[in-house]
Amino acid sequence: MRKRLGTFGLIGPSIAQCAVGAALAWIVAVHLLGHAHPLFAPISVLICVGLGIGQRLRRMAELVVGVSLGVGVGDLLVSWIGSGPWQLALVIALAMTIAWLLNSGQLFVSQAGSSAVLVAMLVPGTDAGGLDRMADALAGGIIGLAAVALLPASPLTIAGKHLSGVLDAFSTMLEQAAEAIEKGDADLAAEALECGRRTQTSVEEFTAALDNSEEIIKISPLRWHHRARLARYKTAALPVDLALRNARVLVRRTLAAMGEASPPPVALAEVLREVSEAALLLQLELGAGREPMLTRQALLAVAARERPKNLGFSANVIIAQLRSIAVDLLEATGMDHDEASAALTPLDEFRDESMRG
Repeated sequence: MRKRLGTFGLIGPSIAQCAVGAALAWIVAVHLLGHAHPLFAPISVLICVGLGIGQRLRRMAELVVGVSLGVGVGDLLVSWIGSGPWQLALVIALAMTIAWLLNSGQLFVSQAGSSAVLVAMLVPGTDAGGLDRMADALAGGIIGLAAVALLPASPLTIAGKHLSGVLDAFSTMLEQAAEAIEKGDADLAAEALECGRRTQTSVEEFTAALDNSEEIIKISPLRWHHRARLARYKTAALPVDLALRNARVLVRRTLAAMGEASPPPVALAEVLREVSEAALLLQLELGAGREPMLTRQALLAVAARERPKNLGFSANVIIAQLRSIAVDLLEATGMDHDEASAALTPLDEFRDESMRG
């Protein structure tokens, strides 16, 4: 329950959109369109806004048209042939066929079919014609879209919440790998690897959250002033994904190193923790709406550190992955790739140190 309450801020605006939009759709259908029982006006709002959470504007538009099509086809047929099992089958088949011919999108087709079911089974009455109910559905859909624009969720809250999940997982993975190196504990390294294997879902959710946030800003003038801050999240998205992938490789090598005669030196654990802390700092700076300059400075300090000597094979691999992670996170702060790569210790110097060790 505490976890759900903690994420209520993400879903609360959508609930408000549904509630206010449904009431407005009823008022419009009754007082402007003159329909006594406009059931499909509020239903269309709920379908459009409720199922549109996290979807693109095109999919929300498909919902509006799909509802209207299903209502129109269903009501017109029911008024001719009545209602019953075979009529239901015919109405669904015809509504979904027409929808498929117009647009093969799965959501569009299924919405047309389900709306036809509502007409055929729930409201086969005689007090409203098919065109009236189609008008109600269209009005509800339009009001639903307006509710999304005028009562928008915070795009920065959505993007920030999901990026936090990604960076928290990244930081935890490096912390566990650092502790495994310090203690020479293969179980801790295995736990870190298992943590890393679960992170891809968080990355995909963050990508979807960015799409959703962009959509909110696109259709809601109230959120246009967030475009610059959201752009920082977009800049960080791909580099953070790459950093996470490199961290998984690093942790796999850490686990493999636990059984070697020359395990990674304890000094590497400190470097891992510094990178972990830089990732959390990136999360805080983006959430505060600042350019992540402190994060950049922390990473540049890591890149400039003198490397441990007397390294074995696995330690060299771990350092190579740390180099890649540092470049990825520097790019997440807004640096270009060449500038980020130039901040690292030159490879020739690194090789000389390894050979001397």
